[in-house]
Amino acid sequence: MENLRQLLQTENSQLAQILRYSLHGIAATLQQAQTEHPLDPGAKLCDEILQEIHNLLQPKSSQPTPNNELKLSQLKQEFDTDKDLKLYLGNNPLQSQTDAELWNEIQRKLLRIPEELAATWRQRALTLAQEIGAVEDTANLYPLPFIRDEIIYPGLSGTIQTKGLSLSQKALSYTQTKQNTDSKDINLLAGYLFFCINFIEIEPDLHHALKSVFSFDIVSLHAKPEQQNQYIEALTERFQRTQKAVENTDALLTLRAWIDIDEAIHSLVFIPPSDRYSWWGKLQQESRRMLKKFVDNANNAGNDVRIRQLSGLYADICALTKDDLQLDCGGNPGEVLACLRVYGRINQEELPGRVIFRPSR
Repeated sequence: MENLRQLLQTENSQLAQILRYSLHGIAATLQQAQTEHPLDPGAKLCDEILQEIHNLLQPKSSQPTPNNELKLSQLKQEFDTDKDLKLYLGNNPLQSQTDAELWNEIQRKLLRIPEELAATWRQRALTLAQEIGAVEDTANLYPLPFIRDEIIYPGLSGTIQTKGLSLSQKALSYTQTKQNTDSKDINLLAGYLFFCINFIEIEPDLHHALKSVFSFDIVSLHAKPEQQNQYIEALTERFQRTQKAVENTDALLTLRAWIDIDEAIHSLVFIPPSDRYSWWGKLQQESRRMLKKFVDNANNAGNDVRIRQLSGLYADICALTKDDLQLDCGGNPGEVLACLRVYGRINQEELPGRVIFRPSR
């Protein structure tokens, strides 16, 4: 086990990356099997193995540096005091103790705000980094598995050494749950599954609001590891169920399964929830666009299906929802902050949606 840990912590190692994605694949496969065989005599041992894998995959923490030694202290101060950013990120000061951590924390926060504002801040951050001798580095990137290649944000070299972040088809190819299928829909879901699992690992600000896991609140995945495990298990189980439905070519079964996994994907949230026109918001919307395709398939098969993404004033849509969650930050009072589950009507059956909203007070 110690050799595995040392390899995972080896910098700039392709073998370490392959091992990391393979361990994620093993964990996802075991979690799928647990849902199919809950009474298996090896279930308890399997739980222990999954916990060991989880511990192995925890990122190595950097040695803290006093804030007054940060080279990017001006960037930190400007970011923490900007009023426009507070509208989207809340009053949550940056927590990083090293320049490398600070660069990544800021860049990840920019994924949650409108892209135009994010672009302005990315340029400001790079300018301040260049003033102290850092250089933009688009080659040294931490790859997250997905169905396409994309630089999410660059790293730095020179006086500050840190990796950036990217989406990577190659990383997805290393995962065992990447199915041997011609279905673009299943490949997209596999991409979401492993992107979410890997992003949870590096982003301490992530929460979940998935009703089947915990219905009463929005829960931090970093502060409550048991909730993190349960969320990943639920996401994996819904992926498996959707895959089977697509293979069975049952239009309504596929639609219901896709509504469920779309809910799981959109229930991975920040506080306040990300702006819908942010990088994060647009990534999640790719799932919802696919959902509309399955609505069309069901209607073409002779059904009467309608779905609605819920937004705007909460008072206007609350009759279409159930078990909604309140949040006293983000957006404007009385508005929907995030649509966790779409409202649906399948033939004569109504399927309530679910949202996060800000109360009117």
